[in-house]
Amino acid sequence: MDSDQPGSDTSRNIRIFGLTSLFNDTASEMAYWVLPAFIASLGGGPAQLGVIEGIAESVAAFAKLFSGYLADRFPRRKPLVVGGYFVANAVKPLLALATSWWAILGIRFSDRFAKGIRGTARDVMVSESVEQSRLGSAYGLIQSMDSAGAIIGPLLALVLISRVGMRGVFWAAAVPGALCVLVAVFGIRETKRQGATAAGGAPERAVRAKVNWRALPTSFFVVVGIVTLFSIGNSSDMFLVLRAQSVGIPATHAPLLGLVFNITYTLLSWPAGKFSDRFSHHVIAAAGYLVFAGVYTTFAYAPSRGAIWAVMASYGLFYALTNPVLKALVVKTVAADLRGRALGIYYFATSIAALLASLITGELWKHFGAKLPFLLSAGIAATAALLLLSYGRFAGSAPKMQPSEN
Repeated sequence: MDSDQPGSDTSRNIRIFGLTSLFNDTASEMAYWVLPAFIASLGGGPAQLGVIEGIAESVAAFAKLFSGYLADRFPRRKPLVVGGYFVANAVKPLLALATSWWAILGIRFSDRFAKGIRGTARDVMVSESVEQSRLGSAYGLIQSMDSAGAIIGPLLALVLISRVGMRGVFWAAAVPGALCVLVAVFGIRETKRQGATAAGGAPERAVRAKVNWRALPTSFFVVVGIVTLFSIGNSSDMFLVLRAQSVGIPATHAPLLGLVFNITYTLLSWPAGKFSDRFSHHVIAAAGYLVFAGVYTTFAYAPSRGAIWAVMASYGLFYALTNPVLKALVVKTVAADLRGRALGIYYFATSIAALLASLITGELWKHFGAKLPFLLSAGIAATAALLLLSYGRFAGSAPKMQPSEN
């Protein structure tokens, strides 16, 4: 029988989630960095890429919001997580059968929906598997494993693409995808037992059913508002690949761009998460936004192919300083019974903003060229960084976590 106390046997979930992320991202990144060139081969361009990625992210947003509600409402989250991994890895190889960008849109729709369903539930399980003082470290470790898969994936794609072509790469992605599902099925353990009780002896399920999302504190909405503003300028990373191609980096080298980016991401995610537990989540995230602004400014001017390669490595630092750190910040602003809904709202708001970002970037690029959308994104990121720093000074410290029954 699984225990629900942090530091007990359920802490193994952190390692298991890391392993599932490793396999899942290997499969995803094998396909992801080849996708822009594949879309171009089917007659698509920046505008079509913007539509595909924007709609895919909006679907993930709604799925994460719904998943957050379910994670708070029911004590069993493993079925949501396992089901999400299964569907995502079942549809990825179908890219090999696509003959139009519309077909790619349908596959990405399914993939992102599955990601949304599993993502929030998994992050709630993570928050219940470790002490709250180690949240940044836990999310950072999982993120490091995730991005390690994103190193392996592009390398495999690079090796395979010259031998079996782009469609063969999509078929090959089924292997690490299947491993991900098997690890999730047999490795993940519930962090809550059926019939567990909350404070006062009431059945946990009943307590969770009465949770009101309006109980979320103001500090949570301030953080979400700032991150959403940033996300309006954070379009799909596939636009970085297209920009690299426009300055002479071949499409066949796109997986190498992913490799450079993810090496930095892998090496720094866990240290950044651990450091944020000891220092300040909002300051670390603000630093990440400033790195993003520098990267996008360089992509706007694209002075040389060498500069593109260099800032692509720096781009991994942005992700390491923000993704695991912001999850920990959001979780620590709310009570335990609101974590699922809080994460769901956070993911929903930022994903809808990402939808707008991809659509805006695609249209601006189409009518005004690449420089304008990249500079706009850089300016928005710098503004969001200043707002995060101002929020930190106003709050006096990182937000305190409310009492929890975990």
